[in-house]
Amino acid sequence: MSFLQEFRKFAMRGNVVDLAVGVIIGAAFGKIVSSLVANVIMPPLGLLIGGVDFRSFGWVLKPAQGDTPAVVLQYGIFLQNIFDFLIVALAVFCVIKLINKLHRKHEDAPAAPPKPSAEETLLTEIRDLLKQQNQAVATPLPPQQPPTL
Repeated sequence: MSFLQEFRKFAMRGNVVDLAVGVIIGAAFGKIVSSLVANVIMPPLGLLIGGVDFRSFGWVLKPAQGDTPAVVLQYGIFLQNIFDFLIVALAVFCVIKLINKLHRKHEDAPAAPPKPSAEETLLTEIRDLLKQQNQAVATPLPPQQPPTL
């Protein structure tokens, strides 16, 4: 088998294709969450704390000099990325919790007990017959009067 045939066989296996689809959907989901945080959550949050744009937060380590730009530690963008992560983690947690709940529903449904085999049925009948015979033989005698002197 040639190298290309082996690679084609590997690439077309179900797990690899599923992984590729998952990565693509995950990247798209990440963009949606980033947009949600940057355009929906952060502006009202900034407005609540005084009209602040979080992306502009930063510490100037070295001011700009001439054509050299300033060296800035932009922690506002970092804060925004933390919010992105927290929302993605929350969304993934909710999806996994839902999937686990659905799996538990299927597992909790009690399965019907298996039908007894012919051998088990026969043994059950023999046991019941033996119980009946023992009850017939073991009937207690009526109490007798003690002899009088």
